[in-house]
Amino acid sequence: MAKINLKNKQTVLTKAQIHKTDTGSPEAQIALLTQSIAHLTKHLKTNPKDYSSRRGLLKKVGKRKALLNYLKSVSLSRYKKVISANNLKG
Repeated sequence: MAKINLKNKQTVLTKAQIHKTDTGSPEAQIALLTQSIAHLTKHLKTNPKDYSSRRGLLKKVGKRKALLNYLKSVSLSRYKKVISANNLKG
């Protein structure tokens, strides 16, 4: 399975960053996890018996959910902005 390339990662980060050097904010982390989750989902559709990738996918989904819950408790407006930017269910 191929990793997400650096150019795509930088593109996602520039859209989600709060400031120019931001890589650790919940918004940026959620955007990167969403891209990775989409990539793993696509991979698992063609490789349904790849259980280690499935486990990684579930861990990433859990991490994203935790970050979304944190963001929701801290700032509801930022949470809604992230939900709409990443096409997630809120």
